[in-house]
Amino acid sequence: MQTQVEQVLDAMRPVIQQDGGDIELVSVSAEGEVQIRFQGACVSCPSRALTLQTLIERNLKEYVPGFTSVVAEDM
Repeated sequence: MQTQVEQVLDAMRPVIQQDGGDIELVSVSAEGEVQIRFQGACVSCPSRALTLQTLIERNLKEYVPGFTSVVAEDM
């Protein structure tokens, strides 16, 4: 599952980087929980919760079988 999560995050990364931010994969649990860390401009962005739900969580649900949730380490 970790490889699939990394592929999905890599596909989303250019969208996030165009605003000066980035995301780092911290861990993937056996239960399907993904933990990420926001970096760059995302750390102080007021829209990061929206990014987490509408971009990251939605894509992980669609493309990663067994995915259950995503949590940002710094939120």
